[in-house]
Amino acid sequence: MLGLEVIALCFLFGALTHAQTPECNKKHECPIDVYFTIDTSETIALQESPPGALVDSIQLFTERFADLLEDADYKGLVQIRWNIGGLYFSQRQKVFSQIGPKAAFIQGIKTVPYLGKGTFIDCALTNMTQEMLRKPSDPKVLRFAVVITDGHVTGNPCGGIKVAAEKARDEGIRMFVVAASKNVDETGLREIANSPASVYRRDFMAVDLNQPAVVQKDTIDRIINTMAHMAYVECYEVSCLETPGPPGPKGHRGQKGAKGDNGDPGLKGGRGRPGDPGIEGPIGQPGVKGEPGLKGEKGEFGSEGKKGVAGLAGRNGTDGQKGKIGRIGSPGCKGDPGDRGLDGHPGDVGESGLPGTDGEKGDSGRPGRAGPPGSAGGPGPKGEAGSPGSPGIPGQKGNPGTAGTIGVKGEPGRRGDFGPKGAQGPDGPKGDKGEMGPEGLRGLPGEVGNKGTKGDNGLPGPRGPPGVPGESGRNGTRGDPGDAGPRGEPGLIGPKGDTGRPGFSYPGPRGPSGDRGGPGGRGPRGSRGDCGHKGEPGETGPVGDSGEAGPAGEPGQRGLRGEGGRDGDPGPEGDPGLTECDVMNYIRETCGCCDCEKRCGPVDIVFVIDSSESVGLTNFTLEKNFVINTINRLGSIAKDPNSETGTRVGVVQYSHSGTFQAIRLNDPKIDTLSAFKDAVKRLEWIAGGTWTPSALKYAYDNLIKDSRRAKANVTVVVITDGRFDPRDDDSLLTYLCSDPSVDVSAIGIGDMFDQIEENESLKSIACQKDGRVLGMRRFADLVAEEFIDKIETVLCPDPEIVCPDLPCKSEPAVASCVRRPVDVVFLLDGSERMGLENHRRAKEFIENVANRLNLASSQSDERNARIALLQYGSQSEQQVEFVLTHNLTVISDSLANMNYMDSSSSLGSAIIHAVNNLVTSQGSRLARRNAELSFVFITDGITSSENLDEGVSAMRRAEGVPTVIAMGSDTDQEVLKKVALQDTSAIFRGDDYTMLSKPSFFERFIRWIC
Repeated sequence: MLGLEVIALCFLFGALTHAQTPECNKKHECPIDVYFTIDTSETIALQESPPGALVDSIQLFTERFADLLEDADYKGLVQIRWNIGGLYFSQRQKVFSQIGPKAAFIQGIKTVPYLGKGTFIDCALTNMTQEMLRKPSDPKVLRFAVVITDGHVTGNPCGGIKVAAEKARDEGIRMFVVAASKNVDETGLREIANSPASVYRRDFMAVDLNQPAVVQKDTIDRIINTMAHMAYVECYEVSCLETPGPPGPKGHRGQKGAKGDNGDPGLKGGRGRPGDPGIEGPIGQPGVKGEPGLKGEKGEFGSEGKKGVAGLAGRNGTDGQKGKIGRIGSPGCKGDPGDRGLDGHPGDVGESGLPGTDGEKGDSGRPGRAGPPGSAGGPGPKGEAGSPGSPGIPGQKGNPGTAGTIGVKGEPGRRGDFGPKGAQGPDGPKGDKGEMGPEGLRGLPGEVGNKGTKGDNGLPGPRGPPGVPGESGRNGTRGDPGDAGPRGEPGLIGPKGDTGRPGFSYPGPRGPSGDRGGPGGRGPRGSRGDCGHKGEPGETGPVGDSGEAGPAGEPGQRGLRGEGGRDGDPGPEGDPGLTECDVMNYIRETCGCCDCEKRCGPVDIVFVIDSSESVGLTNFTLEKNFVINTINRLGSIAKDPNSETGTRVGVVQYSHSGTFQAIRLNDPKIDTLSAFKDAVKRLEWIAGGTWTPSALKYAYDNLIKDSRRAKANVTVVVITDGRFDPRDDDSLLTYLCSDPSVDVSAIGIGDMFDQIEENESLKSIACQKDGRVLGMRRFADLVAEEFIDKIETVLCPDPEIVCPDLPCKSEPAVASCVRRPVDVVFLLDGSERMGLENHRRAKEFIENVANRLNLASSQSDERNARIALLQYGSQSEQQVEFVLTHNLTVISDSLANMNYMDSSSSLGSAIIHAVNNLVTSQGSRLARRNAELSFVFITDGITSSENLDEGVSAMRRAEGVPTVIAMGSDTDQEVLKKVALQDTSAIFRGDDYTMLSKPSFFERFIRWIC
C-alpha cells in the first residue's frame, strides 16, 4: 500500500513540473540606472602635479568603469540593462550626461574640466538625487550612484552631507563612495555611503598616486559584481514551484532575541501644544477618626530668657603719644596675598555681671508625634510552575514574509491603586498650665547673651472662619506607571543596525497629564495664635538671694568715641622712608603701569596671506593670529594714517581671481592697535583657488603704489601653502621686485617646498634674497615665539624704546600685564549646546589670553602666569588638552589639534577631574603654592546636577578662585552663581560668543585675571 502512495506522488509531481516549465524558464527584466558624481575642486586638483592631472586620471577611471557595464544575462535568470548619467562639481554643479545609453555618457566624460575653488558635496548629492528622479529609464528601475571625492568640504549651503545623503537613500538610491586617492577625510566619505559601510565604502579608490597615476581596476570589478548581485536578489523571484499547502500547526514559542544596537538619534520633535485643563474630581469622604496616640516625648527647651544686666564699664586706657605726620607716598599696586597670621592670645575673663531677673514660665509642650506605622505584610508563597505543553508537529517551511510595519504606540498604563491609609496615633494628655507669677521690676540692659535654643511651638489657636472658595487647582502631577501589560508575541529578528552615537541626558517633552490624585494627608499644624493683652503690673516681690556668678559673657559692642586726650610728648625720630626714586623703581619692578613704548620709525608693513581652500579654516585662523601677534610686538601704530611718522599696517587675503580683500594702509578707521586687530579678526576664509601672482600685483597696485610715504620703509610678508593655479600669470611672481625700495619676505608652509622647483617660486617672490625665504612644516609654527622673534627682527631691525618722563629712569620693563604669579585653569564646555562655531571662538579667545598674559619663563619661575585647559562633556568624558604650562607653542598646537566633543554636559565631574589631574596628582600639588589658582569656566550653566556640589567643594578645598564666562540669554543663573561661589561680579556675560573678540570685553577680563 505504501509503495502505491509513493508512485502516485511521483506522477503528481512530474505533472506539475511539466506544466510549469515555461514559467520557470522565463527571464526577469532588471533595468539599472547608474549615476556618477565626480569631485573636481581644488583639493582634488592639487594632489597631483601638474594641477588638474588627478582630474584627468579620474576621467579615465570613470570611462573604463562605464565601458565594463555591458547588458547581460546574470546566471541565465536575470536580464540586466544598464543606463548611465553623471555630473561634476566643486562650488557649483554641472551635468555632463543625462541618464541614457553608454555611448553618450563616454562622449560626455571626456569633456569634464577642472573647476577648482571650494567643495560643496551636499549640493552635489542634492542635484544628483533630482537628476535620477527626473527621468528614470524604467518605472521599476534600480538606482545606484558612484560618488568620487576626497570627503573634504568647505561649506554646507544645502543642509550638510548627512541630510543630503539621507534624502538620496530615502528615494531608494544606493551610493558607493570611491576615494579619489589616499588623501581623504574618511568621516565625510562614510557619511555619504549607504549602510553597511563594509559593502558601499570598503577601501574603494580610483587612482593610486604612489605609482604613476594607476587606475584601480579592482575597485571597478568589485563594485560591478556587487551591483549585479543586488540586481539578481531584487529582480529574481521563484514562483514556478509554489503550490499552496495546508497551514502547519503553531510552532513552539521562540527564544528571546538578542537586544539590537542603538539606532541613530531621531530628529528633534516640535513643541507640543499645551494640554487641556483637567476636570476637578469630587470631594473625598472624611476619613475615620483615628485612635488616641501614644504619649508624646519630652518637649524641647523653653524660649530664650530676657536680656541680662549690663556689666561694669572697663577702665580707661592710657593715651599713646602722637607721632609725626608722615609723608604721603605714591600709591602702590595690589600686593600678593599674605600668609595667615598666628592666632591672637585669648582675652582676660571679664568681671561677673549682675544676675538677671527670673524669666517667665514657658508654655506647655507641644503634642507628641504620631506613632510609627505598622509593618508591611510579607510576600505570598510562590505558585507552582505549570507543566510544559507537548510539542506540536513541525510544519512545512513557508515563504519568507515581508517585514511588518511599526506598531502604533500603546496607551499609557493606568495608575496603580493607592495603598491603605495608616492609622493616626492618639494625642498625648494635655499638661496643666502654670500660674502666672508677679512681674518683677525691669532690670538694666545687660550684655548680649548667647543665642538660645528654639522654643516649643505654641498651642493651636481657635479655628478661624471658613475662607472663600479658592480658584481651581492646577493639573495634578503625572501618576505612577501602571502594571506592565501582557508580553506580545516576538517579532522576526531584524538586521543588526549600525552602532548609534551616545545619547544625551537632556529632559524630554512634557508627558500627558496624570489622573487626579487622592485626598491629601493631614496638613501641618496651625501657627501660634495672637498674644493676649498685657496684664496689670504685679506687686513688687521680695529681693531674692544673690545668685551664683554666671559664665563670662561675650565682649560688648564698641562704646562711643571718647573725648580727645591731651597732646602727647614728641616721640623719637623715625627711620627715613623710601625716596621717590625708590618708590618708582619698586612700581616698575612689580607692576606694568610705567611701561616703556617700542617704536620702529616710519614703516609700512603689508601682509599677503593665503585664503584658498587647501589652507583650511583652522590654518587661516593661525595666519590671522600670526599677523596680530607680530604687530603686538611692534608696539603702537600711527594714530593718523596720513602722518609721515609711525607704523602703518595693511593686509591682503587672496584666493582665486576677483576675491581679493584688503585692509588698506591709509584706512582712516585704523588708528589704534585694537582697531587693526578687530579688522583682521573680521576677515573670513574665502576657500577658493590659489592665485598668488595676481595677489602680489594687487597688493602693490592697491596698497603700496598710491599710498606710500616718502620717508617710510616698505616691507611685504607673503604666506602661502603651495602651488598657485596654472591659469594665473607666473611672470607676476617678481612684480614686487620691480620697486627696489620694497623689501619682500616669503613664508612657505608644507613639505612640497622641499622640491627645487617649488622653492624657486618662493625665491622669485622674495626677489632671489636667500635671507628672506622662510619655510616651515606646519601652520602652528607661525605663532611660535621663536619664529615671531625672527620676524620682529626683520620688520623692525633698529627699534627705539621711548619711556615716560618719570623721575629716576631705569632700564625699561615692557610688560603686557601685571607680573604676579597666577595659574589659570580653563574648563571649556564641549556639549552640543555650545556648537562648533562657538567652540572655535572660545578656542581663539583662550589663545588670545595666552598671548596677552606674561607667561612664566620656566616651570620653576615663581612669577608670571601658566595656563591649562580641560574640555568636558558627559560624566565620563573629560579631555586634558594641555596641563599647566608656560610654553606658547604647546598651547597653540594643542588648540589647533583640539576636536569638538559634541556631547552632553557634566560640570561637577569636570571640576573634580581638573582638581585631581591639573591642580594635584597622586597627593602632590602641581599648581604653585605662591600663585593664585584661577578656574575659568566657559559654559552656559545648563548641565547635569550630579556631582556639582562635590565639584564646587573640591574647588574650595583647592583654594581656587572662580571666574565664569556665560554667553547668550539661555543660561542657568542658579548654577552659574553656585560655581562662582555667589560672587556675581565674577560672572562675565555677553549677547553671544562674538563678544569674546570685542576689545572692551577682552580687556576687562584681562584686568580681572591680572
